[in-house]
Amino acid sequence: MSALILLYFSNPHSHHFTLCPLENAGIDWCPGCGLGRSISLFMHGEIQASFRMHWLGIPAFFVIAHRIYRLSQRTYSSWTKHNHDEQP
Repeated sequence: MSALILLYFSNPHSHHFTLCPLENAGIDWCPGCGLGRSISLFMHGEIQASFRMHWLGIPAFFVIAHRIYRLSQRTYSSWTKHNHDEQP
């Protein structure tokens, strides 16, 4: 969840520091580079720019959001069951 929040508040139009070993080695193409900026562009409503940055950005956003929802749902369910069992 915090990663999506950080992506939302980042500037997708600026180049930033990267840990990508391919880009740091001077290789121009990497299958993952641009994915975070694509998600950030999508969250700012720039759908065409998001798709141009990385075509998997939009599907990745929905997969991540769905996973956050499911994990939150499971945690809440586990927490309420645990607290319900402790009551007299």
